[in-house]
Amino acid sequence: MLADTVRQAGRVFGKRSFQIAPSGWAMSYEQLNRWSDEVAVGLAQRGVRESSVVALVLPTCPEYTVLYAACAKLGALTAGVNHRLTQVERERVLATVQPDLILSTAELMESKESTELIRPSTATSPSLASPEADQIEAEVLAELRVPDGSPASLTEDLDRPICIVFTSGTTGTPKGAVFGGRQLQFICHVDTQHMWNSPQEPAVDSSAGTSLTHLGPMTKLLGNLHRGGTSHLMKKWTALGELEATAQFRMPVIAGIPTQLALILHHKSFDEFDLSCVQAVIIGGGPATPALISEARERLGVPVAVRYACTEAGIGVGTSFLDPPEDALQSVGRPHSGVELTVRSEAGELLELGEIGEIALKSPAVTSGYYNDPVATAAAFCSDGAVRTGDLGHLDESGRLHLVGRAKEMYVRGGYNVYPMEVEAVLSQHADVAEVVIVPRLDPIMGEIGVAVLVPRDPLNPPTLEALRSFAGEQIAPFKLPSELLIRDSLPLTPMEKIDRKAIREEL
Repeated sequence: MLADTVRQAGRVFGKRSFQIAPSGWAMSYEQLNRWSDEVAVGLAQRGVRESSVVALVLPTCPEYTVLYAACAKLGALTAGVNHRLTQVERERVLATVQPDLILSTAELMESKESTELIRPSTATSPSLASPEADQIEAEVLAELRVPDGSPASLTEDLDRPICIVFTSGTTGTPKGAVFGGRQLQFICHVDTQHMWNSPQEPAVDSSAGTSLTHLGPMTKLLGNLHRGGTSHLMKKWTALGELEATAQFRMPVIAGIPTQLALILHHKSFDEFDLSCVQAVIIGGGPATPALISEARERLGVPVAVRYACTEAGIGVGTSFLDPPEDALQSVGRPHSGVELTVRSEAGELLELGEIGEIALKSPAVTSGYYNDPVATAAAFCSDGAVRTGDLGHLDESGRLHLVGRAKEMYVRGGYNVYPMEVEAVLSQHADVAEVVIVPRLDPIMGEIGVAVLVPRDPLNPPTLEALRSFAGEQIAPFKLPSELLIRDSLPLTPMEKIDRKAIREEL
């Protein structure tokens, strides 16, 4: 599935740029196909074969995609390990899949058995002005490529595993969700209906705002190949870098997680960029507050759509640009075509509209399970095959899903359940609040109380606890109001670019 799509994209789009490295050199669709053929032969010579697991511990670079495609052509699984993890965290993740081969750099991994060090050309290659330069051709994965090599074709098998995508690990060691041809095919169908863009159509530029190991880059590669667009990779995502790329390459869409959008909108140089090219904003990967969505609409003057899923689900629900504007403010939308959305009790029973329970998703995109972890796999699924997301929410009469928060983030104050996401959504609307997180702290009388950890818009004039309680008290019950306030310059982020609630709780 992925291997055939890489080959077809190479024929259809040829020398059109598919990915542009952080240093500026471009990899074409034809090069992706040819280089992945040559690398596949090199990997086969190292013992990689069908069902082998190859772990990629690499910075963001086109070589990552070449290796992913090469593994797919051999029927091997690619396990992408986020390079931003610490060495201890990386070793822990690698231990869960026990890869047959690890491909990394000297800066990230030590040379040892089953590990081969490579040198991505990110920092040394020529500029984009000479994308066909001999130096690039000679450099890219020279350690692995067999010139003019081509692997034997695989028999078509939609159930063959293709990749392992690790969960965020916010509640423990990340688990490896396995996705195969059938899942990737369905995700591509939802994204593109399997339609190929014409090579005569101009390429649409976009930026890769997250690590290539994340769910989106790993499972949406088929759709990206069908579109024929050009993706600009960043060595490390920054709001300034996103603003510069969007303005320079006239990107029509700003897409990312809520934290990234907030950093873009609040960047001191935001107003200096010509963003008239932007036609839409898409937010996913975490809860977006109504205040953030409203600010994006106001400052960019474009519609905003939100997406919701979990790693294991592959794809889930979302709002449409054609939906009423309040949909994205009040909910995360409705299930995509082919996705079954339910809300369930702890016992797995279906709940009525308006009742809060755990969100479950079922579709052809759902992972086949966690790699080498049957116990965790069994716990993640309902009896009918729906995957438990670990998130709480409820459905309304129009089929929209309203998120309440993570089941493990809920706390009990004086016998009442408090959902931090609900409180954060209200506090974020305060004029003096840039970012806010509610975390619980043990209390000898109430059991648990809420602590607001806040980044003010004006560091010299932060809001007081009394002001916040007064503001929020008009919209939510007194027991939900924070009892304490901590002011911070910034909120800690996980390697997945999400707010690190665990680190905040440990600080308290």
